[in-house]
Amino acid sequence: MSQLSFLDKLLDGVEVEWKAVSDIFHLKNGYTPSKSKKEYWDNGTVPWFRMEDIRQNGRILDDSLQKVSPCAVKRGKLFPAYSIIVATSATIGEHALVTVPFLANQRFTCLSIKENFSGILDLKFLYYYCFLLSDWCKKNTTMSSFASVDMDGFKKYPIPIPCPNNPEKSLAIQAEIVRILDTFTELTTELTTELTTELNARKQQYNYYREQLLSFEEGEVEWKTLGELAELKRGRVMSKSYLLENYGSYPVYSSQTANNGLTGTINTYDFEGEFVNWTTDGANAGTVFYRKGKFSITNVSGIVKVNEPSILSCKFLYYWLSIEAKKHVYAGMGNPKLMSKQVAKIPVPIPSLVDQARIVSTLDKFDALTNSITEGLPREIELRQKQYEYYRDLLLSFPKPSDEKAA
Repeated sequence: MSQLSFLDKLLDGVEVEWKAVSDIFHLKNGYTPSKSKKEYWDNGTVPWFRMEDIRQNGRILDDSLQKVSPCAVKRGKLFPAYSIIVATSATIGEHALVTVPFLANQRFTCLSIKENFSGILDLKFLYYYCFLLSDWCKKNTTMSSFASVDMDGFKKYPIPIPCPNNPEKSLAIQAEIVRILDTFTELTTELTTELTTELNARKQQYNYYREQLLSFEEGEVEWKTLGELAELKRGRVMSKSYLLENYGSYPVYSSQTANNGLTGTINTYDFEGEFVNWTTDGANAGTVFYRKGKFSITNVSGIVKVNEPSILSCKFLYYWLSIEAKKHVYAGMGNPKLMSKQVAKIPVPIPSLVDQARIVSTLDKFDALTNSITEGLPREIELRQKQYEYYRDLLLSFPKPSDEKAA
């Protein structure tokens, strides 16, 4: 039986009422106590949640990585236990259920249930439904100095209440949905943990063999600086509006590591051939990519074109720089950088082309297993997560009257 037919059977024709987020919850913004007041941060006992808490400890939170002093709490009022926090700016849509009295930083909006709904709605059910709210948030943002959620629409987002006139039956329906989703979550987490453990082991194995294959004794091979072997260029500024106005089929790569650095596509290209692409600025400075074909890069990227392929393989250089480039990043002034003048000084070994081809062939196999999104364990992890999200969303797809539209 599909999850959709299961939901139909569970509801068994009962009424579903829809209420706006602002009808069900009190909404309050998080805040950061003044960093200049030492007494706010010394010997803290009050949980103060940030995005790092979700990233490190998951979405059901009973303690925070950082705490503040009770004297830092505005008007002495904490957000109540069993509230939901939703990121409505910066990393939009991330959310968690907090089971203790707490504070949160300004990136979060706190949703605490109103008393008249506390006996009708299950907080864990609302937590799961916030995954759909999260998807809506990501699609409904406004831009000023940084991205933030359209809060007018956020407040109007509809939440279903099955069997609203029979609280006991309503809570039983919600509890059954929560039970199934808890089971799905546990099974998916266990499987993902197993796959992630395996992936990390493969990465360690890959890194070990890469280090071994790219270790050369003194006098074993000739060495030159990268500036002697290759031409180095920087990318150019390409705004979001430029990418939209010049939309096409040729990829544009930027500094992020997600999606292999792809940030858009345009109707022209700046480079054609085989290159190593490095990231110049920020947290990813020194990260390198192998590029082949017709493409462009943004101004936070640099490109390396081998001058003499008969001496040095571009793919071999990519693997070498994947180890070496990070060592040359300059972290001064709080913004890591790897500029062209630093890259030009990187020493490069030049074994025979036969040895380079052997090394590349071996590392390609490890790379496909550990890093490729279309092969190996990362793809398996992604598929399991998508499968979980599909069934979760299906189980939360409550029927709406034909004349009613979601906010």
